[in-house]
Formats: sequence, C-alpha cells, structure tokens
Amino acid sequence: MALVFTTTLLSFLLLVSSLGYLANAKTHNHDFVVQQTNIKRLCKTHNSITVNGQFPGPTLEVNNGDTLVIHVVNKARYNVTIHWHGVRQITTGWADGPEFITQCPIRPGGSYTYRFTISGQEGTLWWHAHSSWLRATVYGAIVIHPKLGDSYPFPKPKRDSVIALGEWWDANPIDVIREATRTGAAPNVSDAYTINGQPGDLYNCSSKDTVIVPIDSGETNLIRVINAALNQQLFFTIANHKLTVVGADASYVKPFTTSVLMLGPGQTTDVLIKADQAPARYYIAARAYASAQGAPFDNTTTTAILEYKTAKCTAAKCVTSKPIMPPLPAYNDTATATAFTTSFRSPRKVMVPTEIDDSLFITAGLGINQCPPKTRARNCQGPNGTRFTASMNNVSFVLPSNFSLLQAHQQGVPGVFTTDFPAKPPVKFDYTGNVSQSLWQPTRGTKVYRLKYGARVQIVLQGTNIFTAENHPIHLHGYDFYILAEGFGNFNPKTDTAKFNLVDPPLRNTVSLPVKGWAVIRFVADNPGAWIMHCHLDVHIGWGLAMVFLVDNGVGPMQTLEKPPPDLPVC
Repeated sequence: MALVFTTTLLSFLLLVSSLGYLANAKTHNHDFVVQQTNIKRLCKTHNSITVNGQFPGPTLEVNNGDTLVIHVVNKARYNVTIHWHGVRQITTGWADGPEFITQCPIRPGGSYTYRFTISGQEGTLWWHAHSSWLRATVYGAIVIHPKLGDSYPFPKPKRDSVIALGEWWDANPIDVIREATRTGAAPNVSDAYTINGQPGDLYNCSSKDTVIVPIDSGETNLIRVINAALNQQLFFTIANHKLTVVGADASYVKPFTTSVLMLGPGQTTDVLIKADQAPARYYIAARAYASAQGAPFDNTTTTAILEYKTAKCTAAKCVTSKPIMPPLPAYNDTATATAFTTSFRSPRKVMVPTEIDDSLFITAGLGINQCPPKTRARNCQGPNGTRFTASMNNVSFVLPSNFSLLQAHQQGVPGVFTTDFPAKPPVKFDYTGNVSQSLWQPTRGTKVYRLKYGARVQIVLQGTNIFTAENHPIHLHGYDFYILAEGFGNFNPKTDTAKFNLVDPPLRNTVSLPVKGWAVIRFVADNPGAWIMHCHLDVHIGWGLAMVFLVDNGVGPMQTLEKPPPDLPVC
C-alpha cells in the first residue's frame, strides 16, 4: 500500500512539474520575408537574397521548451526552403526544411509556416536556406537559453555575443553554382570570409564596417561561434585571449581551454572569454583550414575587433592604434584541427547505445563522371575532360523533383526512391591509398536506408582518396549523435574499436570526418521521418555526397510523424 502511495505521489509531482514547465514555455511568432536586398561589400553593390532585408538574417532567441512558429513568404526570384539546423524536430519532420527531402520548395510568391518545439537542447544552433546556394546570404543564429528557472552549468556570463562566420562572393552565388553545374568543373572559390556579414579590416572598402565585439575588464563573456560558410572549414581565434569551450551544437561539453577553434560548416561552438588582458583592441580572426591537397581555396582572413570599453576607438586614435593581430594556424594544419576536434567530451557519463541493430560502413568522397561521346567540351571541364561528382558508398545521391521523399513515403507514392542504399561499400578497397580509377565513377540514384523506430545505429564514416581527400563536415538531420572516435587511414575494427569512448563521448549534429580518415557515430532512431545525412560543403551535396534515412513510426502519437500541414508546398 505504501509503495502504491509513493508511486502515485511521484507521478503526481512529475505531472505538476511538467505542467509548470509547460506553463512557462512560450510560443514565438516570426515573419520571414525572403527578398532581394542591395548589399555593398568589397566596393560593389549586389542584389542579394536576404530575410527581412537583413544580412545575416534575424537571430531567434528562445528558451529550451519554447515553440517557434515562423511564417516564410518568398518574394525572391528563386525557390527557397529554410532548415533549422540541429533542431531535433521530434515528430515534426515536415518543418525540417531540406528541399525535396521533407518538402517541396516554396516557389516565388508562395509561403509556408514552419512549426516546431525546441526540446532538450540548450546553446547555439542556426537556420539557413536549404535550396541551391541561397544559404550564402540566407542564414541566422538560433540562441537557446536554459528553461525558465534553470541556469547555465557555469557562472552566468556578463554578455552574450553571436559570431557567425560566412563566405562572400563578389558575384551572385546562384550564378556561380549554375556555371559550375553547366561546365562540370569546381565552382569559383569565395572572395572573402565574413564575421556577422562583414569582411573586416583586411579587405578593400570594409574597414569602417568591421564588427566590434565589446568587453569590459574583468568580466567573463559568452561568445557563440557559428560556421555558416558554404564550402570551407575555418580556424578561429582571438588575439591574446584563451577560449574556454563550454558547448557545441546546442549541447554542453566538459569545459576545455584552447587558443584556436576549428569549425566545419554547420558546426557551432560556445566559448567563454575572460577580459584579463590590458585594455586595448584585439582582432578576432578566421581563415581557412584547407585540407584538400592541391585544391584551390579562399586564402583571405576575416576580422572583427574585441574592444575593451576603456579603449574605444576615436578617429584620431584609430589612425595609429591598430588592433593586435593573433597568429593563425597554417591553412593545412591538420594536427591543430585534430587536437581541437578530439578534445570534446560530454559533461558526465552518458547512455551510449552498446547493442547495435543497424551497423553501417559508409564511404564518403569525391569522384568524376566520364562524359558520354560527342558531349561538348565546355560541359566537361573537370579533370581530363570529365565532370566532378561525389558519393556515399558509391551512390551519388539524386534529389527527386516531383515529390519530396517524406511526401512520397507518407503517401505511398511509387517510383520516387528505392530502399536499397547499401550498408557497406559494394567493393572493398584501400580507401585512403591509391584508389584504382575503375572506382572513381559512382552510380546515380535516390536510395534511402530504412530504419525501424528505436533501432540502435552505428555508422563508421570512412573518407576516401578518390581524386583528392579532404575533411568533410557530415551533418545528420533530425538527430544528435555520439562521436565515439576518429582516426586516420582505413578504419580497422580489430584495433580501432578499442579506441571507442563509451563513457562521455560528445553529442553533436555535425562531425568533421578527418582528411584520409574515419569517424564513428551512434544514435537511436527515435524520430520518425526522412532525414538526410550529407556533407555540409554545399558544393559536395550538389554533387551527390548525401544519403537519407527513412525512420518508421513507432507506437502512439509521441512516436508518430505528425500529419502534413495544410500549407505544405506542392511541387
């Protein structure tokens, strides 16, 4: 009797606590107007695509548990979708946003309302266009504060700043990728990197708009760093200041101190910075981590200024007082990148899946397509008269065009996709060695891998040396995953399994797959829907470096994909 009473009391207290939590949760309504806006950078004005005329777009501030309702109106001349990068989208897959995966695009003149709840995530995420190369200018931050009444797992910082790293083309980015698609060659690299949309002091016509990040002596501030660049991993540092990493991809991490960050496109890192230096002006700087040997890249450096309040810049002083410049790693400094990415741990012991239901081995890398006879040379400007491509397990992913995958799955539409994505490469080879040219050309297809609800999944991601090897930021929609280990060379299950961290591995949504190396991730398939996993270098996803997990419904409404909203765009 006492046991029954205790259990009932506990259930009652949990219910009261839950109701209190729900009462504190808020619904945030926003209007996003996708439109053309004149933006001047690098001495020229471009008619760029923005949200609400802002570049970067609006920062969304919420608390863990809040709901977002965002009405998107497309007044631009291109199709568009918006992806809420890293948001778990539990049962709300229709709001995830990747074009032709969970929705058809919002056509010019059309609209769509995204509805989703932030659940169990705190820190920094971001949103961006997920249609062609529109995310070059269509992106913004999502700042997730703790639930009302809760606090950070570290002393509350005095200030909170967002630094979004981006890339800028002195051209229309859509024209850049369309030209590359026509020729089959790699697209032109960017002309500048940006911090909060501004290139900074080291570029022409940019100094007066350099971003200022304020700080005051003695205070500790939180800086939320986002790599929103289209195609480039970036090193990031602040002159003379140490950075204490406390979060990544909206999950807290065991704090560690570093002088430099490395973020792949899609990744976020939250750092604490203490104002313990002489009051002055210090450069915040970012430049490329370029791991692909021989491949062209933007070798410029973007800057902002960390400015102590007592060292404000006056017109006379600025002429003589240049901010202090930090050293930055060499462009190809893989050792520094690796030291950083392998430092992440969860704050405490976590429940890593130990028994595995679906074990996948997925190769990721570039390739080339031979041009058919009589193809015009201007359309085959890849290496030796070919066209660039990319693949996972030798399948170059092809987006559907008449239905989204989620619609086709939910409505039982045949012929849109097949469920035969291979769980391992069709041919085993020396992935990071000299790869036979007979393996350079992948097959094309819209293939998905089906998972039962609740399946425990392990993926060994293996980089390849086809044409060239490089670091690939691999992002999985709809899920966070534990990164158990990473290494160089070919993954060897006999020796590398012993390196797995099953105690406190970090929880991420984007993993940096090392150049000529491997990484192992695990997650539980507890979110029904169609979830794309792809390289977050946009040039690579366009070439086909992607695949899709189709996760079945479970039991009951909490494990079942919601019905599609009535305003879901049609193809």
